[in-house]
Amino acid sequence: MKRLVLPRLYVILDAALLTIPETECAEKLTTAGVRLLQYRNKGASARELFELSKRLSSLLIPLGVTLVVNDRADVARAAEASGLHVGQEDLRAEAARSVIGAEKLLGVSTHNLEQFKEAAATSADYLAVGPVFSTSSKANPDPVVGIELIRRVRPLTDKPIVAIGGITLERAAEVIRAGADSVAVISDILRAPDPGQRARQYIELLEAAKPVAVV
Repeated sequence: MKRLVLPRLYVILDAALLTIPETECAEKLTTAGVRLLQYRNKGASARELFELSKRLSSLLIPLGVTLVVNDRADVARAAEASGLHVGQEDLRAEAARSVIGAEKLLGVSTHNLEQFKEAAATSADYLAVGPVFSTSSKANPDPVVGIELIRRVRPLTDKPIVAIGGITLERAAEVIRAGADSVAVISDILRAPDPGQRARQYIELLEAAKPVAVV
Protein backbone atom coordinates (compact mmCIF):
# COMPACT_ATOMS: atom_id res chain seq x y z
CA MET A 1 0.00 0.00 0.00
CA LYS A 2 1.28 3.45 -0.92
CA ARG A 3 2.35 5.52 2.08
CA LEU A 4 0.25 8.61 2.72
CA VAL A 5 2.23 11.82 2.26
CA LEU A 6 0.94 14.94 3.98
CA PRO A 7 2.01 18.48 3.14
CA ARG A 8 4.80 19.65 5.45
CA LEU A 9 2.67 22.54 6.74
CA TYR A 10 -0.64 21.78 8.46
CA VAL A 11 -2.43 25.00 9.40
CA ILE A 12 -5.14 24.90 12.06
CA LEU A 13 -7.75 27.53 11.35
CA ASP A 14 -8.88 28.20 14.91
CA ALA A 15 -11.99 30.41 14.96
CA ALA A 16 -10.99 31.77 18.40
CA LEU A 17 -7.93 33.46 16.88
CA LEU A 18 -9.46 34.78 13.67
CA THR A 19 -9.97 38.50 13.15
CA ILE A 20 -11.40 38.05 9.64
CA PRO A 21 -13.98 35.55 8.30
CA GLU A 22 -12.84 31.93 7.97
CA THR A 23 -13.15 31.85 4.19
CA GLU A 24 -11.13 35.05 3.80
CA CYS A 25 -8.32 33.70 5.97
CA ALA A 26 -8.42 30.34 4.15
CA GLU A 27 -8.13 32.14 0.79
CA LYS A 28 -5.06 34.07 1.96
CA LEU A 29 -3.42 30.87 3.18
CA THR A 30 -4.17 28.80 0.09
CA THR A 31 -2.94 31.60 -2.17
CA ALA A 32 0.29 31.42 -0.17
CA GLY A 33 0.56 27.69 -0.92
CA VAL A 34 -1.07 26.01 2.09
CA ARG A 35 -2.59 22.67 1.02
CA LEU A 36 -3.81 21.24 4.33
CA LEU A 37 -6.14 23.05 6.73
CA GLN A 38 -7.95 21.91 9.84
CA TYR A 39 -10.99 23.89 10.94
CA ARG A 40 -11.39 24.19 14.70
CA ASN A 41 -14.32 26.05 16.26
CA LYS A 42 -14.99 25.02 19.85
CA GLY A 43 -17.57 27.77 20.47
CA ALA A 44 -19.92 27.16 17.53
CA SER A 45 -23.25 25.35 17.72
CA ALA A 46 -23.55 22.21 15.58
CA ARG A 47 -25.53 24.16 12.98
CA GLU A 48 -23.03 27.03 12.85
CA LEU A 49 -20.11 24.60 12.65
CA PHE A 50 -21.78 22.78 9.77
CA GLU A 51 -22.51 25.99 7.85
CA LEU A 52 -18.99 27.36 8.28
CA SER A 53 -17.39 23.98 7.48
CA LYS A 54 -19.55 23.61 4.38
CA ARG A 55 -18.53 27.07 3.19
CA LEU A 56 -14.89 26.16 3.66
CA SER A 57 -15.18 22.80 1.93
CA SER A 58 -17.00 24.38 -1.04
CA LEU A 59 -14.14 26.86 -1.36
CA LEU A 60 -11.14 24.64 -0.67
CA ILE A 61 -11.84 21.18 -2.07
CA PRO A 62 -12.26 22.36 -5.70
CA LEU A 63 -8.80 23.99 -5.30
CA GLY A 64 -7.25 20.67 -4.32
CA VAL A 65 -6.81 21.74 -0.71
CA THR A 66 -7.43 19.17 2.05
CA LEU A 67 -9.92 20.34 4.70
CA VAL A 68 -10.13 18.44 7.97
CA VAL A 69 -12.86 19.26 10.50
CA ASN A 70 -11.92 19.09 14.18
CA ASP A 71 -13.88 16.91 16.69
CA ARG A 72 -17.21 16.40 14.92
CA ALA A 73 -17.52 13.32 12.69
CA ASP A 74 -21.14 14.15 11.79
CA VAL A 75 -20.22 17.67 10.68
CA ALA A 76 -17.16 16.49 8.72
CA ARG A 77 -19.37 14.06 6.81
CA ALA A 78 -22.31 16.43 6.26
CA ALA A 79 -20.05 19.29 5.15
CA GLU A 80 -18.27 16.97 2.68
CA ALA A 81 -14.89 17.79 4.19
CA SER A 82 -11.79 15.78 3.26
CA GLY A 83 -11.59 14.29 6.71
CA LEU A 84 -11.81 14.52 10.49
CA HIS A 85 -9.41 15.04 13.37
CA VAL A 86 -10.28 13.67 16.80
CA GLY A 87 -8.73 14.19 20.23
CA GLN A 88 -8.55 11.87 23.19
CA GLU A 89 -11.92 13.09 24.53
CA ASP A 90 -13.74 12.78 21.19
CA LEU A 91 -15.14 9.70 19.43
CA ARG A 92 -12.75 6.77 19.35
CA ALA A 93 -11.02 6.31 16.01
CA GLU A 94 -13.10 3.34 14.80
CA ALA A 95 -16.39 4.95 15.82
CA ALA A 96 -15.35 8.11 13.97
CA ARG A 97 -14.33 6.02 10.96
CA SER A 98 -17.76 4.39 10.86
CA VAL A 99 -19.35 7.83 10.55
CA ILE A 100 -17.02 9.45 7.98
CA GLY A 101 -16.41 6.38 5.82
CA ALA A 102 -13.32 4.52 4.64
CA GLU A 103 -12.25 7.02 1.99
CA LYS A 104 -11.96 10.07 4.26
CA LEU A 105 -8.83 11.16 6.10
CA LEU A 106 -8.78 10.47 9.84
CA GLY A 107 -6.28 11.96 12.28
CA VAL A 108 -5.90 11.30 16.02
CA SER A 109 -4.21 13.49 18.66
CA THR A 110 -1.85 11.72 21.06
CA HIS A 111 0.02 13.09 24.08
CA ASN A 112 2.14 10.18 25.28
CA LEU A 113 3.66 6.89 24.17
CA GLU A 114 0.70 4.72 25.17
CA GLN A 115 -1.85 6.89 23.36
CA PHE A 116 0.39 6.89 20.29
CA LYS A 117 0.71 3.09 20.22
CA GLU A 118 -3.04 2.71 20.64
CA ALA A 119 -3.82 5.20 17.86
CA ALA A 120 -1.23 3.67 15.51
CA ALA A 121 -3.09 0.35 15.73
CA THR A 122 -6.38 1.91 14.54
CA SER A 123 -7.51 2.88 11.04
CA ALA A 124 -6.31 6.47 11.65
CA ASP A 125 -4.43 7.77 8.61
CA TYR A 126 -2.10 10.08 10.53
CA LEU A 127 -1.17 10.73 14.15
CA ALA A 128 -0.64 14.06 15.83
CA VAL A 129 1.86 14.27 18.70
CA GLY A 130 2.10 17.11 21.17
CA PRO A 131 2.28 19.60 22.62
CA VAL A 132 5.91 19.54 21.50
CA PHE A 133 6.52 22.95 23.08
CA SER A 134 4.42 25.02 25.48
CA THR A 135 1.37 26.45 23.73
CA SER A 136 -1.04 29.31 24.30
CA SER A 137 -3.74 28.22 21.86
CA LYS A 138 -5.45 25.77 24.24
CA ALA A 139 -7.12 26.68 27.52
CA ASN A 140 -5.93 23.52 29.33
CA PRO A 141 -3.00 22.12 27.35
CA ASP A 142 -1.58 18.66 27.98
CA PRO A 143 1.93 18.41 29.46
CA VAL A 144 4.71 19.33 27.03
CA VAL A 145 6.19 16.18 25.43
CA GLY A 146 9.22 17.73 23.72
CA ILE A 147 10.95 16.66 20.55
CA GLU A 148 12.07 13.53 22.37
CA LEU A 149 8.63 11.91 22.03
CA ILE A 150 8.69 12.50 18.25
CA ARG A 151 12.02 10.64 18.12
CA ARG A 152 10.68 7.79 20.25
CA VAL A 153 7.50 7.21 18.25
CA ARG A 154 8.94 7.61 14.76
CA PRO A 155 10.14 3.99 14.47
CA LEU A 156 6.75 2.65 15.64
CA THR A 157 4.74 3.44 12.51
CA ASP A 158 5.02 4.42 8.88
CA LYS A 159 1.89 6.56 9.20
CA PRO A 160 2.54 10.29 8.94
CA ILE A 161 3.29 12.05 12.22
CA VAL A 162 2.10 15.63 12.70
CA ALA A 163 3.87 17.58 15.44
CA ILE A 164 1.75 20.19 17.22
CA GLY A 165 2.05 22.67 20.05
CA GLY A 166 4.02 25.89 20.33
CA ILE A 167 5.74 25.46 16.97
CA THR A 168 7.36 28.59 15.60
CA LEU A 169 9.35 29.32 12.46
CA GLU A 170 12.59 29.02 14.45
CA ARG A 171 11.70 25.53 15.73
CA ALA A 172 9.91 23.99 12.74
CA ALA A 173 12.91 22.47 10.91
CA GLU A 174 14.16 20.87 14.13
CA VAL A 175 10.79 19.10 14.52
CA ILE A 176 10.96 17.69 10.97
CA ARG A 177 14.55 16.53 11.59
CA ALA A 178 13.32 14.69 14.71
CA GLY A 179 11.01 12.59 12.53
CA ALA A 180 7.74 14.48 12.06
CA ASP A 181 6.30 14.49 8.54
CA SER A 182 4.36 17.67 9.08
CA VAL A 183 4.07 20.55 11.56
CA ALA A 184 0.73 21.90 12.74
CA VAL A 185 0.81 25.64 13.31
CA ILE A 186 -1.88 27.85 14.82
CA SER A 187 -0.86 31.04 16.63
CA ASP A 188 2.41 31.71 14.81
CA ILE A 189 0.53 31.99 11.51
CA LEU A 190 -2.93 33.24 12.52
CA ARG A 191 -1.54 35.96 14.80
CA ALA A 192 1.05 37.14 12.26
CA PRO A 193 0.47 40.61 10.71
CA ASP A 194 0.29 38.83 7.32
CA PRO A 195 -0.71 35.16 7.77
CA GLY A 196 -0.16 34.39 4.08
CA GLN A 197 3.40 35.70 4.13
CA ARG A 198 4.11 33.80 7.36
CA ALA A 199 2.76 30.60 5.82
CA ARG A 200 5.03 31.10 2.78
CA GLN A 201 8.03 31.40 5.11
CA TYR A 202 7.10 28.08 6.72
CA ILE A 203 6.63 26.34 3.39
CA GLU A 204 10.05 27.46 2.12
CA LEU A 205 11.76 26.49 5.38
CA LEU A 206 10.04 23.10 5.64
CA GLU A 207 10.75 22.15 2.04
CA ALA A 208 14.45 22.61 2.78
CA ALA A 209 14.36 20.61 6.06
CA LYS A 210 15.66 17.06 5.80
CA PRO A 211 13.42 14.46 7.47
CA VAL A 212 14.62 11.18 8.96
CA ALA A 213 14.18 8.15 6.72
CA VAL A 214 11.17 5.97 7.52
CA VAL A 215 11.97 2.29 7.18
